[in-house]
Amino acid sequence: MTPEEMRTLYDYNAWANHRSLGAAANLTSEQFVQPLGSSFGSVRDTLAHICGAEWIWLERFQGRSPSSLPDVSECADVASLRAKWTGQEARLLAFVARLTEEDLNRVMEYKTLKFGLYRNPLWQSMQHVVNHGTYHRGQITTLLRQLGAQPILTDLMHYYRERATAASA
Repeated sequence: MTPEEMRTLYDYNAWANHRSLGAAANLTSEQFVQPLGSSFGSVRDTLAHICGAEWIWLERFQGRSPSSLPDVSECADVASLRAKWTGQEARLLAFVARLTEEDLNRVMEYKTLKFGLYRNPLWQSMQHVVNHGTYHRGQITTLLRQLGAQPILTDLMHYYRERATAASA
């Protein structure tokens, strides 16, 4: 995987996160936090999990191994979660923008929250973060349907199509 391909993946990831937050913004406050029995319970909790995972992985990419996810309990609405996520996203995209081939191939070592110490090339962990977000954004789509809200399209192909349309305009 080249640095440019990784930048494209992370641009897609940010695009998809923005679409998910936008869809969640159409929910009532009650719907946003309503427990629905998914992996993380509510739309808020699932979005907060994606946000927290991106934070912890960026920390790992930079050689740190936090012992817990950030507390997002103060994010009672989409606006507060979006505010928390915005600065974090900027730091993540800045990290990705500086990547070199050597960086991607660097073997990183990190301690997970539950499963111990691991070592693998940076590019593998970076692909995992995007895949992880995709998985949970799929859950958000299901949660939105359960709430009677408009589901969202966050597939990679929709991102490519939107970019192609914007480039030809």
